[in-house]
Amino acid sequence: MAINKNNIGNLFYIFLTIHLIIWTSIPTFTNNNLPLDTIEAFAWGSNLDWGFNKHPPMSAFLVEIFYQIFGAQDWAYYLLSQICVIISFFIIWNLSKEFLTNENYSFLSVLLLEGIYFYNYTTPEFNVYVCELPFWSLTVFYCWKGFQNNKYTDWILFGIFAAAGILSHYLFIYLLLSFDVLFLYMIYKKKINFKCFISLIPFLLIITPHLIWLVENDYTTITYGLHRTGSEGQNFFNHIIHPLIFLGKQIGILIPFFFMLFFLINKFKTKFNFKDKKLLFLLAINIVPIILVFLTSMIMGVKIRTMWMTPFYLFFGVLAMYVFAKKVKLKKINNFIYLFIFLFIFSPFTYGYISLKETNKRTDYPGKEIADLVQNKWNKNFANEINYIVGDEWFGGNLSYHLKNRPKWFSNIEGKIENLNTIGGIVYTGNAEVLKEVCPGLYGKIEHQGFCMIGNK
Repeated sequence: MAINKNNIGNLFYIFLTIHLIIWTSIPTFTNNNLPLDTIEAFAWGSNLDWGFNKHPPMSAFLVEIFYQIFGAQDWAYYLLSQICVIISFFIIWNLSKEFLTNENYSFLSVLLLEGIYFYNYTTPEFNVYVCELPFWSLTVFYCWKGFQNNKYTDWILFGIFAAAGILSHYLFIYLLLSFDVLFLYMIYKKKINFKCFISLIPFLLIITPHLIWLVENDYTTITYGLHRTGSEGQNFFNHIIHPLIFLGKQIGILIPFFFMLFFLINKFKTKFNFKDKKLLFLLAINIVPIILVFLTSMIMGVKIRTMWMTPFYLFFGVLAMYVFAKKVKLKKINNFIYLFIFLFIFSPFTYGYISLKETNKRTDYPGKEIADLVQNKWNKNFANEINYIVGDEWFGGNLSYHLKNRPKWFSNIEGKIENLNTIGGIVYTGNAEVLKEVCPGLYGKIEHQGFCMIGNK
């Protein structure tokens, strides 16, 4: 594989296309059901709101858009994940050209990301972390454009994509905090003026409905997030153990990345010029957010879930190429190419192998089959349609996704029953023994799962 200035653009787009095809096709053919987080997004998407019990609403918005276009076609949501990934790669490719003098290095800065499993192995599961990838990259891109040109349009777009990022996942705030440090520094150095603060207008306009929802729902998503960190059971050692575990996991995640980099450059030794505006920007978007997360773990003594870090490494390849550009020998990168090809093939092969061999995963759940059984039982007993599903996101979300008329999902309908269409049928799903005791109507059990059906005959 020869990399030169004449074919570099074609190679990049070939890479994007192959990546998209592979990571859309493999899970489509090896999974029997969509993954947990994707089904959760479907549950929320069936009954859209400005927030949900676990996360802000953006992932639900996107899957619902795709559902309205493609319906219950599993491949479409694996495609959605990969669209998020390749948009990010495309933005990284374009931004890197502003930092790197050689377009070959821009290509390499994207290829290096195949050494980070967040951008391949975990991407078939569309979730809030995959959802925020394009918004993270676009926010970085327009922030840089803002710094360079100081135009209103760039700052407005920065505000829009930053808001979309927050509506994807709250940890997006760490990127924005890093930018705040940059803004203050650039204003102090008179490199930009207060024009950048116009970004606050679209940002606040877009996130305000979610903030209102948060207040009205007792900050449930924040409570859930804190619960996931293990903040309830605090002791002194948590302030030491959890940040060390966090660091260890991040190093482990980056080992293939650094291994690829090892084959690409001659020496890791380099000099840092901290007066270099480009270097400061790259350090701010790559290193500062990770430091802030580490400090959060150390100060609060909380766990940082590995998947939360998914977007944090998007621009690591650009930083590596910028810092070590003079150490790269393009004529001697065959070993790097061989390693890249190996990882590019090995990762989807491993995913497909595990998916086929292990048969007790969420993606083996017979969601469509169970939905068909429920629909058949319903048709035999009731004349109206199923309009509502009540249960947790997994069981209820699967029914909502697979049933033809796309019933709305609720975790519960306490306080909502008066607002529901009384002629609409309701299916409760959950613990079989509990439902049998408390739920009136037609009771049934499939695959150890209980169903209670209430409809009109």
